[in-house]
Amino acid sequence: MNRIYNFSAGPSCLPLPVLERAGREIACYGQAGMSVMEMSHRGKDFIPIAEAAEAKLRCLLGIPQNYKVLFLQGGASMQFAAVPLNLLPETGSADYIDSGNFAHLAMEEAQRFGHVRCAASSREENYVKIPEITGLDKNAAYLHITGNNTIYGTRYIEWPESDCLVCDLSSSILSEPIDVSKFGLIYAGAQKNMAPAGLTVVIVREDLLGRARPGCPAMLDYAVQAKAGSMYNTPPCWAIYMLLLVLEWLEGLGGLAAMKKLNQAKAAVLYDAIDQSKVFSSKVEKRFRSLMNVPFMLEDDEQNKRFIKEAAANGMVQLAGHRSVGGMRASIYNAMPREGVEKLAEFMKDFERTL
Repeated sequence: MNRIYNFSAGPSCLPLPVLERAGREIACYGQAGMSVMEMSHRGKDFIPIAEAAEAKLRCLLGIPQNYKVLFLQGGASMQFAAVPLNLLPETGSADYIDSGNFAHLAMEEAQRFGHVRCAASSREENYVKIPEITGLDKNAAYLHITGNNTIYGTRYIEWPESDCLVCDLSSSILSEPIDVSKFGLIYAGAQKNMAPAGLTVVIVREDLLGRARPGCPAMLDYAVQAKAGSMYNTPPCWAIYMLLLVLEWLEGLGGLAAMKKLNQAKAAVLYDAIDQSKVFSSKVEKRFRSLMNVPFMLEDDEQNKRFIKEAAANGMVQLAGHRSVGGMRASIYNAMPREGVEKLAEFMKDFERTL
C-alpha cells in the first residue's frame, strides 16, 4: 500500500485504522450478512450503529442532556439557511461575525430571511485575524460565528458571550475539548474531522426547538428532525457508521484532551518551519493561528507553483492555497499524522536551500 499525505481542506484524510476496519467490513458488517450501505436505516442492524455514534459523540464532547444531536445532510452550507429559518423571527434580527469566507456566506444567506447585522468584520484586512467585537445587539435572536476559518487559517481563541451563540465548527470540531453549554447551536460538516462527506452534525439546545417559521421546509426544521430521531428521511447511513469508527479511534487515543495536545504539537512543527524560514511566510496574526489549517506562501507565485508540484511528487498532495489567498495551505486535521507534518516541514527546508 502506497499511501500519500493528503493535506486537503476537505474531504480530508481519515485515520488509517478506521479505513482499514471499514474496508474489512464493507461487504459484511458483523453478522448482518450485508454492508452498512445496504441496511434499512430503521432496521435492527443499523439503529444500534446510530445510537452508538450519538452516545460516543455526547461522551467525547460532553454534550449536556438538554441538547439534541441531529445527523443530517446538506453540509454546513445547508445550515446557513436552516439556522435563520429556525431561529430568526420575521420581525427580529441576528448578529453575525464576518471572520472569513464561510462566515461571510452564512451571513449573506441569512440576509435572505430577515434582518441581519454584521456585528464585526475583518474582511477589509483580508481576514488575517478574528475581528474585535465592540458591541452586540442585546435583542438579537442569536449571534453567529465560524469557529475556525478554513481558507484563511484563523480561529477563535475564546468564545463570545451570548444567550444564543450559534457556531459553525466544521473545520475544528473534535480537535480539542469545548464547553458545549456555551452554545445554543453547533453545526459541522463531517468531511474534515468526523467522517466522509454527506453527514452534517447539529447539536441544538432543546429550548430552541419549535421556533421554525411557518414556511420552513420540514427537512430544515430542527424540531421535526429531532422528533424523528434524525430519520425523517433516509439518513447518510455509511457516513454515520464511519463517524462511529472515528469516535472509537479518538477514544482509543485518550479523547479530546489528548487530541488537542497532538494537534498543538503538529501545528508547532509547521509554524516553526514557517517562522524560521527566510522565504516562507504567513499573513495570519500569530495569536489567531489555526491548529487545523495553515496557509503559507513564497513571494513569487511561480515558486509557489513549483513547490506544490514538487511536494506532490514527494507524496504530499492538496497543498495549493484557496484561490482567494494563493500560495499554499496545509490542512492538518486530526487524522493527519505528525510524520506527515514533519515531512512537509523538512521538505520546506530542502526547497528553501534550492532558491
